[in-house]
Amino acid sequence: MTNNIVNSFSKLTIKEKQAFVAQLISQSDIDINWLQGFISTNKQFAEAFTELSENTVSSYHLPYSIAPNVMVNGKVYHVPMVTEESSVVAAAAASAKFWSQHGGFTVESISTVKLGHVYFTWSGSSHEVTNNQKGITDTLIDLIKPTTQSMEKRGGGVLSASIESLPAVQPNLFRLSVRFETVDSMGANFINTCLEEMGNGLEALFAGKAQVVMAILSNNTPECLVTVKAKCSVSSLAALNQDISGEQLAQKLKLAFDIANADPYRATTHNKGIMNGIDAVLIATGNDFRAAEAGAHTYASSSGTYRSLSQCQLQNDTFSISLTIPLAIGTVGGITNIHPLAKLSVGLLGNPSAKELMTIAAAVGLASNFAAVKSLVTTGIQKGHMKMHLSNILSSLAVDDKTREAATLHFQNRTVSYSAVKAFAENVKGN
Repeated sequence: MTNNIVNSFSKLTIKEKQAFVAQLISQSDIDINWLQGFISTNKQFAEAFTELSENTVSSYHLPYSIAPNVMVNGKVYHVPMVTEESSVVAAAAASAKFWSQHGGFTVESISTVKLGHVYFTWSGSSHEVTNNQKGITDTLIDLIKPTTQSMEKRGGGVLSASIESLPAVQPNLFRLSVRFETVDSMGANFINTCLEEMGNGLEALFAGKAQVVMAILSNNTPECLVTVKAKCSVSSLAALNQDISGEQLAQKLKLAFDIANADPYRATTHNKGIMNGIDAVLIATGNDFRAAEAGAHTYASSSGTYRSLSQCQLQNDTFSISLTIPLAIGTVGGITNIHPLAKLSVGLLGNPSAKELMTIAAAVGLASNFAAVKSLVTTGIQKGHMKMHLSNILSSLAVDDKTREAATLHFQNRTVSYSAVKAFAENVKGN
C-alpha cells in the first residue's frame, strides 16, 4: 500500500501496470504471477479481454455454468449462467426441471420500446415550444435520418417524440422524450448518438433560445417489457417436498408471494432472487446487467410503493406464478461480438433474437424466484445454500481428497457452517 499519486497509469504497458500493483501488495512475486496467469494464453482472447476495460492488469474469472431444461413456449434451452454463487445455478436448474414437466414457461406478452431524453432550457416564451411541439420533433427526427437509416432497414429506428415541460425542476426546463426500436441490439450507442445529434440540431435551429443540458438514454424502460408465466395443478407441488401436501405448499407459497407484494423489506430480497437468475444469463451473453437491475427496481416502484416483480395465483386446483419485468437487452453489438464466451452463449441458445433472449432470461429469473421462495417456506434458505457452499469452504481450507470425501458424507444431513466444517477437517487431519 502507498499514498503516492501515480500519473499516466493508463499509458503503462500491462506488464508495467502489473509491476506497479506488485509494489502495493505483499508476496508480490506470487501475486504478480497470479495476475499474469489469469490472462488467457490465447493471444486473440487475451487481447479481447484486456481491451474491454481501461487500466486492465488481469482477468477476473467467474464460473461459467449451464442451467439445463429451461422450457419456454415449448422450446427447451440449456442456458449459460455466469455467477459466483453455486446455489443460484442449482436452484434455477431444479426449478426449471420441475416446470418443464408441467408445460414449462409461457410468454404472455412482450414489447421492446426504449426511451431516451434531451433536457434543454428555453430562454424565450414557453408557448413557442409547447405550441410548436410537433413541428420541432418532426424536424429533429428528419435531421437524424442519416444516422437512423441503417437501423430502419432492420425494422427499427425512432418511433415517436414528444416534449414536456418540467417546471418542478426549473420554470424554463423541457424534456424531449424519444421512443426507439433497436431490434436485436441493446442500442445504447445508437440511442445516445441520435439524442446528441437531436440536441445539436435543437441548439442550431433555435440559436440563443435552446440550450441543451444533457442528452442520454434512460434505463427506465416501462415499454420494454416481457411477461412469463408457469402453472401446474396444486397436487403436483407435492413432489417438491415430502413433508407437506401439495395443497399446504401452495398456500404457503401464495402467502410468501403476497407478503413480497405488500412489504418492501421482503420485496427487495424477493426481487434480488429474481435478478440472481437474470443477471447470470445477462453476464453470460454479454449484456448490461446493471441497466437491467436499475430498470427492474424502478419498475418495482412504479405503483409508488416498492413491490415484488412476480405474482402468484391460486384458482381452484391451479397454482400459477408470473413475472413481468423490463429487460432492455440485445444479441448483437456490444461485447457480445467481442467476448468469446458471450459469442458462445448466444450460439448455445440458438442465436436468439433480442425478444427471444428476453423470454429466456425472464424464465430463468422466475425459476430462480420460485426455487428461493419454495426453500424459504419449507426447509429454510440456509440448508440448501450451505450444502452448495460446502465445496467452497473445503476449497478455502485446502483439504485433501480424503478429507473432502469424508466431509461431504458427514454433512449430508447436518447443518453446514464454516466453523463446523473447519473443526471436522481438523479432526480428520488429526486422526
